[in-house]
Amino acid sequence: VQLQASGGGLVQAGGSLRLSCAASGRTFSSYVMGWFRQAPGKEREFVAAVMYRFGSTDYEDSVKGRFTISRDNAKNTVYLQMNSLKPEDTAVYYCAAGGKYSRSWAVYDYWGQGTQVTVSS
Repeated sequence: VQLQASGGGLVQAGGSLRLSCAASGRTFSSYVMGWFRQAPGKEREFVAAVMYRFGSTDYEDSVKGRFTISRDNAKNTVYLQMNSLKPEDTAVYYCAAGGKYSRSWAVYDYWGQGTQVTVSS
């Protein structure tokens, strides 16, 4: 599986961005898809995940109510809608695919190249 993330950019606090992650391969629907982020000097952290076909989701506490993860299996794409952005959301955002659900980045098998999100105050 190859993943291509896009949609990052510079936005003011309170603004919105939508990240996309396009996947190659015919088995996209069998993977758990996750978004992680890494700020300078910090470890990579879990943001959100969406499960297989029926789309159950999980979010890190600081993004609950502001971010929404979704997937379109027909388009082999996962999205992260980010609203009410805060300066502390600034990071490189990575999409990932794995065979099972986890909040640990080490469990995911495939990674996109990352897209920069910068939120100005």
